[in-house]
Amino acid sequence: MELRQLYYFVKVAKKEHVTQAAEELHVAQSAVSRQIHQLEEELGVKLFLQKGRNLQLTPVGQLLYKRVEAVLKDLERTVQEIHEFHDPECGEIRLGFPHSLGIHLMPEVVSGFRKKHPNVKFRLKQGNYASIVKDVVSGETDLAFISPFPEGHEQVTGDILLTEELSAILPPNHPLAGEESIKLEQLKNEMFVLFSNGYSLRPIVLDACEKAGFEPKISFESEETDTIRGLVAAGMGVSLLPDMALFQTKQLQPARVRIRDPKVLRQIGLIRRADHKLSPVATVFYNFLIQYFDTYNHKQS
Repeated sequence: MELRQLYYFVKVAKKEHVTQAAEELHVAQSAVSRQIHQLEEELGVKLFLQKGRNLQLTPVGQLLYKRVEAVLKDLERTVQEIHEFHDPECGEIRLGFPHSLGIHLMPEVVSGFRKKHPNVKFRLKQGNYASIVKDVVSGETDLAFISPFPEGHEQVTGDILLTEELSAILPPNHPLAGEESIKLEQLKNEMFVLFSNGYSLRPIVLDACEKAGFEPKISFESEETDTIRGLVAAGMGVSLLPDMALFQTKQLQPARVRIRDPKVLRQIGLIRRADHKLSPVATVFYNFLIQYFDTYNHKQS
């Protein structure tokens, strides 16, 4: 079994088409077909079945694909780490984060780090809570910001970076829009605009409403912070968002009001694989973030 065969196999499995795989690999279609055929002969199994114009993995092909893809990712990462040991300043950091941190936090920390380490590259990936944890566990990302912090998770470890408040956001003409602070129960008759299932801010809001004695009526659900802010600003409901997601980027903005009872908080953490040592460049970035948020929290207190 040759490494080239495994590369070709994974590419065909992803594209579900020999011609498309060959084009992406910049080799002849016959070369790809030959390598796949030789791999099947060596293993004594059929890896693909024809399905119309496309190819479909057989059950044993799916098993091989899952294992081989993980091996190739580890190999690719190992080669990268070897280069980084030679020069950590030219490495790449694969960083995951939730949508609510993409407006202000991500650009600020990446920009701050790049000022000190201008040659380091970033590969950024947004996602919901489950996908962020999954990407760290699988090695798809090196580090990830996450909220809430996954306490007790056996496969990831990390640090809590900060705790921030959630504020109520209201249409600009809402009767409570001019208040300095409100009790959450004052919004019990309002329609809410919330994140969709799978996003960590949703259960935080639902739990806060339960503590305030009501179940929110949901008018809209979204996967994007900007969409939620825009819908609220347009009068389609109210919501709760963390301060970090409320930096103004557009003219149409909702009113922001503090919630004094109950206090609604979220923790933001930084996670990595528990059984995996970070690369030199990722370690430098990790230490930068710990120091960055230590300074940030002192300023806020």
